Amino acid sequence: MSLCFETIKIQNQKIENIDYHNQRMNLTRKALYGSSSDIDLLDFISLPNDQALYRCKVLYAQSVEDVSLYPYKPRDIERIKIICSDIEYRYKFADRSEIDNLFAKREDCDEVLIVDSNGLLRDTTIANIALKLDGRWHTPKHPLLAGTFRQKLLDSSDLIESSLNIGDLKRAEGFALMNAMIGFYEMDKAIGKIFPKL
Repeated sequence: MSLCFETIKIQNQKIENIDYHNQRMNLTRKALYGSSSDIDLLDFISLPNDQALYRCKVLYAQSVEDVSLYPYKPRDIERIKIICSDIEYRYKFADRSEIDNLFAKREDCDEVLIVDSNGLLRDTTIANIALKLDGRWHTPKHPLLAGTFRQKLLDSSDLIESSLNIGDLKRAEGFALMNAMIGFYEMDKAIGKIFPKL
């Protein structure tokens, strides 16, 4: 079985949302690897010496296997292609070959939005999504991966879980991406310009 991983934001020598990463990691360790006790990622991460923005990647199974730090620069995402797939990625496996294959179908776009065969919106290859509908932000009830930042916003009632489809996307007042590194990023273009073939 593939290792799993957590992607953690470190900026200004501060580890962000560590409780949510610990929670997801320990639930995964129990579900996939039969672990019976929790571990704390703070015991394994060494902070960088500067104030820059870093992506911390933690590989793990029953125990932490590797911790790496990389300077982080967000990808520019302006155009997204909608593709249909019933891919499952409930756990954050290090083997992302199926997701990479979907990303390779983006053509002249920067990213893909995965929609399942029932027409329900899932995620992009790197982020959960949110739609602004009637003044409130909604996120798919069944995402590809339950992201840590997504969970934080659900817990604070800033997001509502909903069954979202293409019709909801067409009528949305706004579209946002979210993950541990970019936080909540509301795209400033009209829906039709983000999704040119919608």
